[in-house]
Amino acid sequence: MNRSMNLMFLLVVFVLGGCGTAPVPAPAPPAPPAGVEEGDYAVVQTFFATDRNLEEGRLGEVGFGGERSDIRYGRCYVSIPRDHRMGELESPSILRLEFRQDPVKHVVLLETELQARDRFFSAIREEVEASSGKKAFVFVHGYNVSFEDAARRSAQMAYDLGFDGAPVFYSWPSRGKPQAYVVDGQNAEWSEANLARFLSAFFQESEAEKVYLIAHSMGSRILSRALISAMQDDPAIGERVEEVIFAAPDIDAQVFAEDIMPRIVSRVSPVTLYASSNDLALAASRQVHGGYSRAGDTAKGVVVLDGLETIDASYVETGFNGHSYFADNRSILSDMFYLIGTGARASHRFGLTEVDAEDQVYWQFKR
Repeated sequence: MNRSMNLMFLLVVFVLGGCGTAPVPAPAPPAPPAGVEEGDYAVVQTFFATDRNLEEGRLGEVGFGGERSDIRYGRCYVSIPRDHRMGELESPSILRLEFRQDPVKHVVLLETELQARDRFFSAIREEVEASSGKKAFVFVHGYNVSFEDAARRSAQMAYDLGFDGAPVFYSWPSRGKPQAYVVDGQNAEWSEANLARFLSAFFQESEAEKVYLIAHSMGSRILSRALISAMQDDPAIGERVEEVIFAAPDIDAQVFAEDIMPRIVSRVSPVTLYASSNDLALAASRQVHGGYSRAGDTAKGVVVLDGLETIDASYVETGFNGHSYFADNRSILSDMFYLIGTGARASHRFGLTEVDAEDQVYWQFKR
């Protein structure tokens, strides 16, 4: 490998590294600091299923690594600061001389509790039954994400969306390292069968009548294939999927359009796709994959299909690499809030403008 190729590889790894959340400089406290009342922050409960390996976490509590394992179940408790800003995943900052996580200031994974399978689904049924519409969402994270950050992100989304139902995340064995893109891709493929089995069980046992499936980045590969498999085994699943949301999917655009979407929208429609031309992580992924466009990257064209509502977020302000906008941008969270909360389609949601694309349309956020 010559010098220019080395530099290109390092650049791609650097940009793709932004797919996960920023690393936290210090461990989280296992309990609120002395003198802090729980009223100083909200605590969000989120359920999880994971096929990561079990390992001892900080101070002996439950933790999960980046290796493959059998599926385990449980719930997490995550703090949300009272002065939380919508879209923020507040973390310690060295610039602010913050050297440890504080639930009063930061989104912190406070506790992880393992549950037997039966107890897990029983607890979800209780949460679903207590909701107004018997709702649940299942979130599948992307590349370079640890179990801890998956828990924090799912809790932040549930809080910011004001979600009334059972929030659930599926955490596959991402290594949580920028340089592990290829390994993460292999583990994502390996997890497809496990997620398909989990989805089948979830629809059988959760009693949720309206289920929202949300996937980000590489997680879209897993969710799309797993959902297709689960619906092949039980076509009735599609009747209870209220919405499928693919956010910045790191999937070959042609495969997404010609293979994946036709098999999903035949049973679930419409499906929502958030994409952007300013997503540097997907631009890097395009280079890694021989120049073939990704479904979440509109730089070389927008994926527009029957049964798919494509939302172009190119005009939305984003962070460092423009890849996590689905959960850290107020405009997009607000759009998802109305999509999930009211079921309003793109043509009836404030802040979107229609764009003609030959015989079809897609939508953009207004400038």
